[in-house]
Amino acid sequence: MIPEFANKVLIWFDQHGRKDLPWQQHPTPYRVWVSEIMLQQTQVATVIPYYGRFMQRFPDVLTLADAPQDDVLKLWEGLGYYSRARNLHKTAQRVRDEYACVFPTDRADMETLSGIGRSTAAAILSLSHGQAHAILDGNVKRVLARYHAVAGWSGEPRTLKQLWEHAEHHLPTQRNADYTQAMMDMGATLCTRSKPLCLLCPLQDGCKAFQQGKPQDYPGKRPKKDLPEKTALALLLRNNDGELLLQHRPPTGIWGGLWSFPEFADETAMADWLAQHFAQTCIVAARLPTLTHTFSHYRLHLQPLQVDLDAHPARIMEGNGWLWYKADTHFTGGLSAAVRQFFQNIE
Repeated sequence: MIPEFANKVLIWFDQHGRKDLPWQQHPTPYRVWVSEIMLQQTQVATVIPYYGRFMQRFPDVLTLADAPQDDVLKLWEGLGYYSRARNLHKTAQRVRDEYACVFPTDRADMETLSGIGRSTAAAILSLSHGQAHAILDGNVKRVLARYHAVAGWSGEPRTLKQLWEHAEHHLPTQRNADYTQAMMDMGATLCTRSKPLCLLCPLQDGCKAFQQGKPQDYPGKRPKKDLPEKTALALLLRNNDGELLLQHRPPTGIWGGLWSFPEFADETAMADWLAQHFAQTCIVAARLPTLTHTFSHYRLHLQPLQVDLDAHPARIMEGNGWLWYKADTHFTGGLSAAVRQFFQNIE
């Protein structure tokens, strides 16, 4: 017996749900896992081309685990939130080494893998194995918050606890994979953040937010928080071949594992570094427009300074986390947003 809520959702899904997404074809745990990680904080339309390229290069977990991290980050370039890519690589290696390339089928075990929380683990096992697990991604939170008129920001522990209780309560024991996909689809196509299509929703009769006439009041908005503003200098050191010096960033933190311009707190620090590494005159050739990047916990204003070497560097600094890079040349590593934005601006 399927509960009334779930039954309405499934009937709608059979008629209107999305069934042709690339990760729905042959939904193995590996394929579903990659899609779920990519879809975190990223829309389906953006993910689809990235997913296709990723699957072509890494068709299975072993290929991904054995690949250099630079290859993984290169294919992630432009998708943002690069910790997801690093976690994918790390998890692939754990699945290779600890599970003989077979993903665990227990949710608790799945949650121990990097980048996989309760909802993502549930989605992977539901969509690939049909296991009966409730999920609570952003789309599902919105559907349930409106249906039950759950006030408050969904990231607040008390509100989140209520939403999990509702998610578990409505969970069917049959057709769980379809139900999971249906709930995500409803949030993405009907119960949208702005201008929800309530009159087309199969749940409107029982939806408290619809009855109140104010569905857009749910879920509550995240409390506003002023982001700290930070400034830094980006050194665009150019040699006589027109190449720019790039630094391989540490594996964690902003743009972790990507190649970026060396950054300095101020011009004095930059000048000291140049004097230490280059025994020749370095001329500040141009001050370029500031690049602004907003991260989750601060906003960075990056002032690019182009500095030209007045003699050939003879490959000074090449290797050991440094390289000379020229636009449009073949490069397997991932480039930071600052580097990509710079080259886009000069095209």
